[in-house]
Amino acid sequence: MKPEPSPAGRGLEAAQAALAAEHAAAYGYGVIGARSGGARAAQARESYGVHLARRDALARTVRELGGAPRPAEAAYALPFEVRTPADAERLAAEIEDRVAGAYSDLVRAAEGPLRREAADALNAAAVRAARWRGVGVAFPGLTERADEAQRAQHS
Repeated sequence: MKPEPSPAGRGLEAAQAALAAEHAAAYGYGVIGARSGGARAAQARESYGVHLARRDALARTVRELGGAPRPAEAAYALPFEVRTPADAERLAAEIEDRVAGAYSDLVRAAEGPLRREAADALNAAAVRAARWRGVGVAFPGLTERADEAQRAQHS
């Protein structure tokens, strides 16, 4: 049986997971930007910049916690094919839901200033998801709630 990680170890694991989510988000926003136009393209560029900044901050955090930041993958599998601007909007909302989930885990695992930063990032991801989706979810960061909102939107 594998021993439970220490609180510091849980924080590092959660920070690494959030870093991985930010890497994937940056990749996804490259696709979203290519399939969006007008105001949505500007929104995609802004979100891309936010995710790059969060990624860089998390890499520093991982180092401060004694870890080696996980590098980005060469490519990421998208959950569905993105052909249209509507597909791009749906992908952006899903990316933000996933990022919110990673930060939700980091909020639970972290303490002090890192917990506050993770809560702020969770809130920001939830706001971006709501903007892309056009509707918010009751408990951002909880996948089942996001899935319910997605189904309701398409009903």
